[in-house]
Amino acid sequence: MKIENGTFMITGGVSLVGSHITEQLLEQGARQVILFDNYSLGSPDMIADILKDPRVKLVRGDILRTNELYDNLEGVDGVFMVAAFLTLPLSQNPQLGLSVNVQGQISVLEACRYRGVKRVVLSSSIATYGDPKADLIDETHPFEWQSLSPAGVLYGASKIMGENLLRLYHQRHGIGTVSLRYSSVYGERQHYRGVNALYIIETYDKILKNERPTIPDDGSEVHDYVHAGDVARANIMAMASDVSGESFNVCTGKATTLNDLVDIVLKITGSDLKPEYKTDPNAVRVTTSDKLNLSVEKIKKAIGWEPKVSLEEGVRRVIKWRESQASKA
Repeated sequence: MKIENGTFMITGGVSLVGSHITEQLLEQGARQVILFDNYSLGSPDMIADILKDPRVKLVRGDILRTNELYDNLEGVDGVFMVAAFLTLPLSQNPQLGLSVNVQGQISVLEACRYRGVKRVVLSSSIATYGDPKADLIDETHPFEWQSLSPAGVLYGASKIMGENLLRLYHQRHGIGTVSLRYSSVYGERQHYRGVNALYIIETYDKILKNERPTIPDDGSEVHDYVHAGDVARANIMAMASDVSGESFNVCTGKATTLNDLVDIVLKITGSDLKPEYKTDPNAVRVTTSDKLNLSVEKIKKAIGWEPKVSLEEGVRRVIKWRESQASKA
């Protein structure tokens, strides 16, 4: 599918990932980008600059209300299904979280079928693997959930259901579908709902207050941090491709310990504060593994995507953005 002159909807458009997809769609010449969002987890104020572009249409709507999707999908070529509950808000409201992550995706797909939308790209997650122990994790790896928190299991299971709903609509109705399994996404417009990426912004906030950053356990816990700009590029390349019915890892393939992450933030800010090791027993944590090796070979071969933004450069961008927000306050 051509991006230039196309019309696209992003459910959950007022979000970290949604806003970065919008920026790149506009850069590639999209005719119109419809941001469909109920504002429950984000504010239009955060994308004020994006909304200045006349090609962007902001619609307040809910994916659980199918009629609102029907009304706004006429003439749409492709949909980016970003709207979802992450692990932390799902743990706080599981009834609504599961409704959005499963029934909401059915509503979007049914509305797409009715309106003749050609392609759909789903924001999925490496949570579909649970807490894996394999040396290399590719897209065939099973869901290992026994050691996860209940919230982590529910979130991962909801993403597995979402991916298979896309596969079902691809098989039955011919809609082109791709599911993208993100690792820990961070970037400008960073929010406070991503359990793993939250360490970045929390560390920066503490440093600003001249407080010691807090690291749980011994800091050996690892995550694969991928910048939202790289994630957005994967979405657009998936939309533009002819690949369908597939799932892909969207990650860097590089594991970073919490110790190393905090060191990067301290280095960029020029702080000489020393982190303290303290574990909050009430904190929602997805995994605490000290090993994570995600494969990016499948997506590289299928659509040519690979990450470009290093973690240090990405964290610099986040901090620069936060400083710009503080200057506007």
